[in-house]
Parts: sequence; C-alpha cells; structure tokens
Amino acid sequence: MRKFLYFIGLLVTVSTSMAQELNAVVTVNSEQAGGNTNLQIFRTLQQQLTEFINTQQWTTEEYKNQERIDCNFTLIVTSYDGDSFSGSLQVQASRPVFNSTYNTSTYNYNDKQVSFNYKEFEPLVFNINQFNSNLISIITYHIYTIIGLDASTFELNGGDPYHEVAKQIINTASSSSFAGWKSTDGTQSRYRFNDAMVSPVYKEFHTAMYEYHRLGMDEMAEDPLAAKTSIAKALQTLKSINDRRPNSYLLRTFFDAKVDEIKTIYSGGPAMDTVDIVESLNRMAPTRRSSWAEIR
Repeated sequence: MRKFLYFIGLLVTVSTSMAQELNAVVTVNSEQAGGNTNLQIFRTLQQQLTEFINTQQWTTEEYKNQERIDCNFTLIVTSYDGDSFSGSLQVQASRPVFNSTYNTSTYNYNDKQVSFNYKEFEPLVFNINQFNSNLISIITYHIYTIIGLDASTFELNGGDPYHEVAKQIINTASSSSFAGWKSTDGTQSRYRFNDAMVSPVYKEFHTAMYEYHRLGMDEMAEDPLAAKTSIAKALQTLKSINDRRPNSYLLRTFFDAKVDEIKTIYSGGPAMDTVDIVESLNRMAPTRRSSWAEIR
C-alpha cells in the first residue's frame, strides 16, 4: 500500500531521482476554434504540457513505474486570438484494482472555466506562491486533486495534504481576474470542488472513497459479495452527505466517474438485495435514473 507524504515546495522542478507520480496522456484539440487549427503552436503546447505533467516530481513519495497514476488531460480550444486562448479541459484519472486487469475511475471533471495566455515555447514553470500562468495554475490544481483522490482510495484521509496544496493554488490564483478561483465564480468551479474536498461538511466523502475502493473494489476478486457490501456501505455514506447537501457538485462529479461501474457491479455477480441501493442512487443522482433502472 502506498504511503503518502505531505510536501509543498516553493518551486516544483524536474527531478530524475525518483519515478514521477503521473502517467498522463495530453491532447490539445483545436477543431472548434476555427481558422487554421493545424498551427504548430497547438502541437507545441501539447508536447510541453505532456512533459510538464509527466516529468515533474509533485510529491516527496517514491512511485514505482507501475504505481504511476493513469490520467488524461484533454484541452479543447474553442477560440484564440494571438496569445489568448479559451476553451475547456476534460480531466480523467483511474487506478488499478488489486488482483485484476481492471482500472477504476477516480476522477472525471469537465472544467469549463479555462482561459489563458500562452506564447509558443515559453517555459512552463510552477511556483505555488506566485501566480504566473493561469494555464499552469489550472493544470497543477487538477494534478494535486488527482493525487489526493488517488491517495484517499488507498489510505483513509490519505489525500488530505494534496487537497490542501490544491487549496493553496486556488488562494494564489484568486488574485487574478481569471474565472474558477473564487467563491463568486458559480457552483461548478474549481473553487467549489476543492472547498468541498477540504470542508468538514463533506468529510465523509473521503471515508466513502476508501470504503468504495480499498474495501470494495480491491476485494472484488477474493470475495465479490463482501466487496459489493462494502461498496453499498460507501454509497450509504455518500447518501448522508446528500441528505445534508442535495445535488452537490461533489457528488455529481463522483457519479460522472462511477455511473457505469456501479451499474455493472450490481447487475451481475453474487445476488444481493439492491432495493435500498437503487433508492439511494435515485436520490443522489436522479439524472442517472435510466442507468439505475438497469440494476437487477
């Protein structure tokens, strides 16, 4: 099991002494931007972001190559003018399930508040105490959120330090005029998601992540009925959050990542009573009723 250590550096620099944490695939898609979408600048940006994410040492923990977190960053550029760009960023992450070839999704976030300035070949540098680039702030925010969520699936509350790093990134970026970093930037923002991650109001979420993954998914090969029971318990833990904060952005993001998986888990394998499970799912994620209806 991984052990996660807290680290905040003044400047994150490339390190070759330890394997990096992320195995990221980066795609920059400019098809919706119109004009000359084959500009070399988009290919350069994609290459620079790939190197930036995959070659930095983001924590003090040593990761083996097989422990690196698989993730995808899809930047969709919808408009650009000179060195000013805007669009959205789809971020996904997963981790392997013990004793299987299956990867379970841990993060699925569609960041619609993406705008930034970028000049081809400019260095991509992250300084947690200074706002230099909105693009880098957005990317590093999602990096630490990915690492935090992954850590929480292996160790109870193991991701807390990394969500605090993401919070510091938010605090630094909030001095800028870019959207997504302030409490006034809507209910579906980076600020709102991280606020839930670090708030005592949603503390059970981290318990549910551990119950769902470490006590549930990781036990599926050895004892599928016990695993399904643990996952059901995790869902009831999430229901306690929903009872206090109905339709929260945090739970909507969770079910964006998990809807197909949950449906599959409770539609096969050892039989168990799913009436209460389906009722809870319908209350927490009513827009997914068609999927929950397939659970038998």
